[in-house]
Order: sequence, then C-alpha cells, then structure tokens
Amino acid sequence: MSASSKILLAVLAAFLVPPGGLRAEDAPRGPAIEAKGIPGPYGERLTIDDKGITLTFPNDSMALRIGGRLHLDFGVAGIRQSGFGDPFSDTIAVRRSWIEATLSLGKDVGLGFQYDFADPVTPINDAVLVYRGVPDMLFSIGNEKEPFGLDQLASNNNVLFTERALSDAFVPARNFGFAVGRHGKDWSVVTGVFGGNANTGIGTEGIASTSRVTYAPINDDHRTLHVGLAGSYRDLPRDESPLSLSSRSEAFLYTRRFVDTGDIRDAASIARLGAELAYRSGPLLVSAEYTRTEIGRFDGAKPLKFQGGYVQASWVLNGDNRAYRMAPDFNGTSYAVFGGVKVAEAQRITRGGFGVFELGLRFSAIDLDDGGIRGGIERDGTVGLSWYPDTNIRIMADYVRSHTSPSALQNGRTIDADTFIGRFQLYW
Repeated sequence: MSASSKILLAVLAAFLVPPGGLRAEDAPRGPAIEAKGIPGPYGERLTIDDKGITLTFPNDSMALRIGGRLHLDFGVAGIRQSGFGDPFSDTIAVRRSWIEATLSLGKDVGLGFQYDFADPVTPINDAVLVYRGVPDMLFSIGNEKEPFGLDQLASNNNVLFTERALSDAFVPARNFGFAVGRHGKDWSVVTGVFGGNANTGIGTEGIASTSRVTYAPINDDHRTLHVGLAGSYRDLPRDESPLSLSSRSEAFLYTRRFVDTGDIRDAASIARLGAELAYRSGPLLVSAEYTRTEIGRFDGAKPLKFQGGYVQASWVLNGDNRAYRMAPDFNGTSYAVFGGVKVAEAQRITRGGFGVFELGLRFSAIDLDDGGIRGGIERDGTVGLSWYPDTNIRIMADYVRSHTSPSALQNGRTIDADTFIGRFQLYW
C-alpha cells in the first residue's frame, strides 16, 4: 500500500470511531483554546482544545473528534559483555505516530479508529463499534484489546515507563472479536471471544475466549485498593504459522531480543492466567501483576510453561495521583484501570508554572525456559522520571538495568545491559 493510500485510509477511517475507545479521556486536560467554539450554519459547533478537534451537532445527536499522538524515543545502551555489537541500530526513532478519531451517535452508539503511520505491519489499532444503551453495560465488536492485564489495558499515553514490563510478552493485546462488560460501583466483569488481528488476518490465529474480573473494596477520591483476575484460552490452528514469545528488554530501540522462544511450530493452544493487585493512596500508586502461560502441543508432546511479572510504584511529586476509572466511556474492554497524571491550570508552564513531576520504580522478570525451549530468563530494574510541563505534553527519562541469564543469544550467554531511554510525547 502506498503512502498516499495509507493517508487516505486513515482519513476515511476517522469517520469510524468512540469517545474513550481511544483513551484520549485519560490525557491531562486544560481549558479549551476556543471555549465556545465556532458555530456552523446548521447548529453544529467546532471546537479546538486539548482533546483535539471536535465537531458537535445540536442536542448531542452526533459528535466527531479527531486527535492523535506522537511518541519520539531516543537513547543509548551498553552491554557489559564483549562480542554483542551495538545494541541499537538507531539512537532515535518514532515509537508511535497516530491519527485517531471518535464518532458518537447520540449517547449510546460510538465508533472508534486509530491508525499508526510508524508501524508498517500492524498500523490499525482500535477499530471498534460500541453500544452502551443498557445501564451499566457495554457491548463492543471490532479490533480491540482483549480484557487481560492492568497495565496493558491502560493507554500507552499513561503507562508509567516508556515500555510496559517484560511480562507484557504474555498479554494477548488487540485482536478482532466481540466483548460484553458490566460494572458496579466497585466491581467489573468483561468477557469476549476473539479471532486474529485485523492487520494480519482475523481467521488465521484460531479462536480465543478471554475474561477479566476486578474488585475494589476501597475506592474513593484519595484511596483505591484494586484486585483483578484474568484468564484466556486460545485454540491454535495446525498450520505453518508458528507461535513465539519474546520481549525487547523494555526499550523499543533494541534490535535484538535477549529472551525469545523462537518459533514453536507444534503449538496447539495457549492458556494464560493473570493476577493483578494495586493500591493508591494520595500521590502514591503501587501495582503488581503475575502472568502464567501454558502452551499445549500437538501429538501428545508435554506442554510448555512460562511465567513473568512485575512490581512497580509511582509517586507524583507535586500534583494529584492517577485517577481510578471503573468503567470506560466508549471502549469495550478497558474496565478498572488507572488514568494519566493531570496538570492543574496554575502548574502549566504556559501559565507561569513548572509542570508536574512523577517518579517511577519497577522490578520485572520473565522466564521463557521450559522443556526443549531455551528462550532465556531476564530480570530488569527500572527507575524513571516524567515531567508534564503542560497539558498533553510529557517528557520521560528511564534507566533500565537488565540481567539475562541464560539469554536466547549466542548459546545462552549471560547479558548485562545498561539502557537510557528518553521520550518526547505529544497527545491530543
């Protein structure tokens, strides 16, 4: 597909999308650039603010929002052992370059679409139709995230570090399917059936059933205690499409993956079980996840079992902590997640302030060694600092210390690496 065709597709797709389905609602917000908007001849109104460009029609009969995000990464890395070469092929790269849009039809129906110009393989992210006409329920169909993983279901605008933890390698992420969710004041349940990804073939990766339940026994404006459990089972076709699991050491710029199962050609199924725990108190947020994955195999071969997890903490040094969101507006599966850091009007540098600062710490691990598979075992420690100078702007700096022993490279050699990753993030 040519570049011009991709642009045309993205523009046309902007008319197919949900408020909230693209997670722009989690972004820090400020006052509208055009508070009252520009009126049109038929009662419509055009506004430009920190949520993007929004066209609304009388009586809220229809609203179209067009936004986007740009994540620009830069960094350096060093491997302490000799003979591995340069870890990065480039020291700067566009991580994401999205155009996204939401179209709401009244209060109950919405469509959402995201297109990433920086990803030539899977450029379509959300492409989903949602219906929320039943109280406390939401139905969705399309390419969307399977309901699995506290950190995965959060917007990539709002995750604590530039990349999610090592154990995110086990999370199914986005695929095409149908989901239904229901929530109360302190609980949520969502389940769905999914095929393959819309970019690579809906019917090529078997069928999965994925569900997630959460409960928040403590949940007010200042404190939240969250527990969650997710499960997924996917039946894989017996064809020439192998299964593989790997992680890029929590830095997008790495050219090689230190842990990688390689192709598992006799994989018959993949089952996942994930546990979540999070506690928020004032400016402090601590969260942890553990994921166990079992791969069934054809012809009676012994199943493969892998595992991973993380513990992380964030401290907002001079602002409010991340809000807990029990139910999404127009996103089918992102129940019970934490949003982004918000910048108060007086803290914006354009208003004479200094922005908001957030400190993060994380320990993560992954084990891809079992049976005849020698995918490696890695443990990472990360410290990061984020600066939010204004609404819709974030500047990040992460240091990652990783230890992989054995690795998936050079017959299992030990790898110790030091990585610095920075990111300039713009989203609206």
